[in-house]
Amino acid sequence: MLHQSVAYLASVSNAIPPQNLGNFATILLLTFSIFMVLAGAFTSYFGTGKSRAVGAVLLVVGVVVAILWLALAQYNHYTQPDLADVIWGAFLSILAAIIGAVIAVLVFLFAIMKT
Repeated sequence: MLHQSVAYLASVSNAIPPQNLGNFATILLLTFSIFMVLAGAFTSYFGTGKSRAVGAVLLVVGVVVAILWLALAQYNHYTQPDLADVIWGAFLSILAAIIGAVIAVLVFLFAIMKT
């Protein structure tokens, strides 16, 4: 079903190119899984009571999503871009967005403080 939908999107003009779709899926799923694992480990280590259980669930969800991505990448060539290039490109994009946001906030604060 998913493969047919992706094939349809790829055949329609002005659709998302398969390479970009693979990059999007890789960045989305791997970023989600990494942050879920980190949040789960942090919550289960520093939490108490029910929050430790929630942290364990978050950790497991992160691992399951990573495994699902690996399974998807095995059977779907749209999610098999060069992983190092995708991660490096995503890192640089996020870094550029953060730097731009910080500069904008600093300019805003400077303008507000000078008035």
